[in-house]
Amino acid sequence: MGSGQVTDWQGKHVTVAGLGVSGVPAAKALHGLGAKVTVVNDGDDARAREQAAELEALGVTVRLGDGDTLPDGTELIVTAPGWQPDKPLFTAADAAGVPVWGDVELAWRLRKPGAADWLAVTGTNGKTTTVQMLASILEAAGLRTAAVGNIGVSLLDAVLGDEEYDVLAVELSSYQLHWAPSLRAHSAAVLNLAPDHLDWHGSMEAYAKDKGRIYEGNRVACVYNTADKATEDLVREADVEEGCRAVGFTLGTPGPSQLGVVEGLLVDRAFVENRQKNAQELAEVADVKPAAPHNIANALAAAALARAYGVPASAVREGLRNFTPDAHRIAHVADVDGVAYVDDSKATNTHAAQASLAAYDSVVWIAGGLAKGATFDELVAGAAQRLRGAVLIGRDRALIREALARHAPEVPVVDLERTDTGAMLQAVQEARRLARPGDTVLLAPACASMDMFANYNKRGDAFAQAVRELGA
Repeated sequence: MGSGQVTDWQGKHVTVAGLGVSGVPAAKALHGLGAKVTVVNDGDDARAREQAAELEALGVTVRLGDGDTLPDGTELIVTAPGWQPDKPLFTAADAAGVPVWGDVELAWRLRKPGAADWLAVTGTNGKTTTVQMLASILEAAGLRTAAVGNIGVSLLDAVLGDEEYDVLAVELSSYQLHWAPSLRAHSAAVLNLAPDHLDWHGSMEAYAKDKGRIYEGNRVACVYNTADKATEDLVREADVEEGCRAVGFTLGTPGPSQLGVVEGLLVDRAFVENRQKNAQELAEVADVKPAAPHNIANALAAAALARAYGVPASAVREGLRNFTPDAHRIAHVADVDGVAYVDDSKATNTHAAQASLAAYDSVVWIAGGLAKGATFDELVAGAAQRLRGAVLIGRDRALIREALARHAPEVPVVDLERTDTGAMLQAVQEARRLARPGDTVLLAPACASMDMFANYNKRGDAFAQAVRELGA
């Protein structure tokens, strides 16, 4: 089970750790290749039993309620990305010399000869949008592509399916990269780095190191963010193929080997003849929807990867124009009495909320939820001048309230104890009371949603519904 392709899976004892989005396709794929597959899963709920029954019908062994014990004879573990590296299962595997791969590693190893190149994207925030923009640009260039990875479309399905692709736009989380040691992308981008998932990785250094794995073995371009020195440091540390270039993106005027913004235009000074003197116009800032600063940065990163793949400038413009962002990403819901209501429920950490708040001049901020170990002083201090008021919801709202007291003591704060489904309606009503014409009421929680909602989508839906009730 070294670093090469495994061509003969017949009879190999493989343990798949975790059911769910990645585990079920992995178990099916390995079983189809002739491996003897055992799935282990911590949970034993109705959903797990349903998935187990489906796999057992194929002849896969499933153990529910025990994800910690290493099955006898295991030669390889394929894990769901979210399983923490310090789990007893992995400690036992390490002691027994059993390798651990993630679903991305498995997909990488199962590629067919002459398979599609991967253009890979990671970062604390903006990954999904950037990958979708990239796929839109590649499509506009007439390439067969798909947005895959940590985005809902299984990489295994893309690699093993009948559809043939020229190139894949791949979103990768830090978890997935941790378990993908032999991945080698054509070109890759780290959009930004901010503290997130530190409970999983153990430290900021470990988190950054896992993100940086995306650059290993890149052939053409390592794309980094000039405003985030940590991303450039990761490029410097990466072991890449000879001739691979560092390409920066910036919201300012680009230098040579960079993409940036000049007088309302997105321009390329990396993939042009004589980049000391020349720049290629790619698109207008107005082609990017929404044209908030962090989203322009996403567009530049997507453009850089597409240009690294040889895509013409005209396809960058067309691809950005054709792109529609997903729901709950700075989505304008409505204007009520001269106040704009914006849903950025996807801002589940402080870095994302910071980008969101920076897009507006005067904000009534709805925030709170599960902090996941985050602190809020830097976020609040940076946004204090923009805040008309704040409405706090969710379990860890006191952390934000305390940061507001320290760094924005003049800003009026409404602290809502309610955690029932009606809490969002009350939050929106309180925000309306604080807002003045010309303000933006912004849901950018800076926290995860699971204390009150099933996910950030449901939280955003509740906000939009509450705004519609105001308008009515």
